Amino acid sequence: MKNIIKPIFGLFAVVFSLLLIGGGCTTSKRLVATPGKVRVTFIQMNDVYEIAPLAGGKIGGMARVGYLSKKIKAANPNSFLIMAGDFLSPSIYNTLKVDGVRVRGRQMVDVMNAAGTDYAMFGNHEFDITENELQQRINESKFKWISSNTFQNVNGKQKPFNVIENGVVAPMPEYRFVTVKDPDGTSARIGFIAVTLPFNKADYVIYTDPLSTAVEVYNRIKDSCDVVVAITHQAMEDDIRLAERIPQLGMIMGGHEHDMRIQLVGNVWITKAHSNVRTVYINEMIIDKATGIVEVRPKLTPIDDKIPFDSMTEIAVQRWVSKANANFTSLGFDPNKVILSSGEPLEGRESLVRSKSTNLTQLVVKAMEYTAPLSEVAIVNSGSIRVDDVLQMPLTQYDILRTMPFGGALVEVEVKGDLLKRILTIGVKNRGTGGFLQFSTKITTDSVSVWKINNVDIDDNNWYRVVFSDFLLTGGESNLGFLTMDNPGIRKVTVNENPVKPGMADIRLAIVNYLTR
Repeated sequence: MKNIIKPIFGLFAVVFSLLLIGGGCTTSKRLVATPGKVRVTFIQMNDVYEIAPLAGGKIGGMARVGYLSKKIKAANPNSFLIMAGDFLSPSIYNTLKVDGVRVRGRQMVDVMNAAGTDYAMFGNHEFDITENELQQRINESKFKWISSNTFQNVNGKQKPFNVIENGVVAPMPEYRFVTVKDPDGTSARIGFIAVTLPFNKADYVIYTDPLSTAVEVYNRIKDSCDVVVAITHQAMEDDIRLAERIPQLGMIMGGHEHDMRIQLVGNVWITKAHSNVRTVYINEMIIDKATGIVEVRPKLTPIDDKIPFDSMTEIAVQRWVSKANANFTSLGFDPNKVILSSGEPLEGRESLVRSKSTNLTQLVVKAMEYTAPLSEVAIVNSGSIRVDDVLQMPLTQYDILRTMPFGGALVEVEVKGDLLKRILTIGVKNRGTGGFLQFSTKITTDSVSVWKINNVDIDDNNWYRVVFSDFLLTGGESNLGFLTMDNPGIRKVTVNENPVKPGMADIRLAIVNYLTR
């Protein structure tokens, strides 16, 4: 098939837009068939960690996606709701237990089932949970999974993950076909492939190279269908390389960046929606069987309070919200309470907080300093920030909970200067991992060996009062195994001249108290 590019105007686009904003769908509002052409709609979402709306209920919400998707499907049965990876993790729900069992993405699968999701693929965060937990989520899915380059490591051997369909256990396919048909009887066959970046190196996962695998699978199926669509979860530059390598692709629906991307490479559209369904892409594809031409029309659609909730999806959402809120209240939080009503969005995307200081990481450090005012500096590991998103205003206590789902206490100790410099140096070398350290702005360096506090060199033999997140003092962070209370370069704080501010028991309470002071 040949791809052509046309703007999203004209009669079809106008009719489709009217359908979206109008009332309920009836058969009279179905799209009119065009002889010899099949019209397909892909509703694309990616990087979704929240089931309920954010920003005070104004933005996002899987129940709104469910409503939009079902309405589109009523207008055009050749429509599919697609998830381009990252939905089982990270999430505040993953720290909760229901009936004594960790949730680990159960809430998302339940809600995606209710919303009518059709196809999903692995993002890198799907492998944050254990092998057994992932298998349970796959088994609970009513939607179909695709994985072209991601496999299960079974005793060192590469095998497909298992999936249950209609009660039958089968290997997760490397590709899938779907046949679509217009009312005039014209039919077309679409092939799907799905590739994931090899980011999370969980022991139970084996990756093959995304680009070469995509090319190999494409060549294997291209003659068995009218068009091949790639669903991906990788960096935009890798999607561009994929489009350049396979210019005959129908389109690429991707995820990973969170901040919405769209690019036309040759004749191949690449689309990525905003995270947490702040938007979805509605991608229209028209397959002309007579000419072999495939026409693609992407349209970014905001998911906001102008879209009502799908009742069935909302029931599932509220079931899980109620469970979560009961847990948060027991810990002393008021999830819906606004603590910042306006201001700049807070940058919490993993790719940035694990490599640099952002306004969100600075806020966390300042809250630690405020809570432990006698400490000279504060240090926290970037891996404790798990939101992997940009926090929009208004900011609620729930946003803080989902930012740092594991919580943890703050601990004040005295650290000998030579050890403190070693900690800071390794923290910089851990760039790109959760062991990259965030610390007080009064700490500066001229090189990886010269460290200063308030422009004064750290003295190897002096002792410095430091407030840490408690996890750092377990020795469990990357390359910081020596950082424990048993280290001779660490001693407990024995004198506390000032009352400690509330929040020492939980870093999330420290942040809430700091922002509401």
